Amino acid sequence: MNESLPPYAYVPGRFPHPVRDPAGHSYGQVAKRVAPLDPNCWEQCDEFCRGLRLFDAGYYWEAHEAWEALWLAAGRRGSSATALKGLIKLAAAGVKAREANADGVRRHARRAAELLQAALAERQYEELPHRWAGLDLAKLARACAEIAAHSASHCDAEPVAVKAILPVRLRTAHFL
Repeated sequence: MNESLPPYAYVPGRFPHPVRDPAGHSYGQVAKRVAPLDPNCWEQCDEFCRGLRLFDAGYYWEAHEAWEALWLAAGRRGSSATALKGLIKLAAAGVKAREANADGVRRHARRAAELLQAALAERQYEELPHRWAGLDLAKLARACAEIAAHSASHCDAEPVAVKAILPVRLRTAHFL
């Protein structure tokens, strides 16, 4: 899957809402239904990989939307749903960082760390409990806790169309 990235990363109040505003980059596109993510075959899940790609490029709101569709498909319960919700909260922290809202970054990153730790606990009887959908949940939870602890340093309201502001790139060897 190699779809192009949107012309801007949505930040509330700064750019047109992607789906509600006629000037939005995704206006008029019909949301597609997705199958639940199989964390053992994550590379074959276009929507999950799309979320990773969007997040790493600084499209936090858009990544949140991709992962939310998978969270809903997972039925909002179970270790995959919990891990997806952790990624959603991490993406929300990215949006808050782009808004220069340190309290929002702290709140969302802290919740992301808690959810990722909960997913890890739910997977305690798996062969590799820390590995989920190609990600190391333990390392990612620690990174989220670090973001929460230093939330103000991640804030940047620079009015650029796209900026990867969080110190996390999910498609790197550190988290894969």
